[in-house]
Amino acid sequence: MQKTIAESKSFIEEFLQKIEDLPEMVDIVIFPPFISIRAVSEALKGKKIYTGGQNMYFEEKGAFTGEISASMLLDAGASYVILGHSERRALFKETSEFISKKVKMAVMRGLKPILCIGETKDERITGKTEMVLKEQLTGSLNGINKDEMSSIVIAYEPVWAIGTGLTATPAQAQDAHAYVRKLLAEMYDQGVSRTTRIQYGGSIKPENAKEIFSQPDVDGGLVGGASLEAKSLVDIIKGAIS
Repeated sequence: MQKTIAESKSFIEEFLQKIEDLPEMVDIVIFPPFISIRAVSEALKGKKIYTGGQNMYFEEKGAFTGEISASMLLDAGASYVILGHSERRALFKETSEFISKKVKMAVMRGLKPILCIGETKDERITGKTEMVLKEQLTGSLNGINKDEMSSIVIAYEPVWAIGTGLTATPAQAQDAHAYVRKLLAEMYDQGVSRTTRIQYGGSIKPENAKEIFSQPDVDGGLVGGASLEAKSLVDIIKGAIS
């Protein structure tokens, strides 16, 4: 819940000034508040940078005051949507069963979901990391078939490393990502496991991005607080590909 429409437009203007031509394999998605999606999408027109929504509901329309649909996001210019973010799971009590309905609707309507999964500090300390990741991944992807997986990105975000200043070590990030790939192979096949993008999210900063992103099973990042400043986000992107 950051940035007004004017602030979002100012951010994009500064971001575009600082970012240079990127290699073809680099995809950037900006997730502004709902009110700013249209303005950001228009500011990015003609650029190889996409826009997404931070959340959505699983119904097409109806008496769901305060919610937003996949169709509304698409109409505003979004092509991605974040689902199952740790704050949605913790603060708004969203279950994996609930999130799976959103994933299904997003895929059906042509949005690309970034599905978030991750354990809390207590769950990691008590050795429940893999159990939590398995429940969240399998539950949130319930009803999603092999072909539909081609449009889904997984984001591993250790909850204990979000907004705390703590960061998973490169080895911890790699272990979790490798485990998620193992689960995807069991749920679908090796092809899905190899080709699904798995991103790391959890206090990514310019200082640690390159080392984390260089891990063999880490395909990029879901950047939180460090993305609120254009220079910081550009430094993360450039550092990761240098």
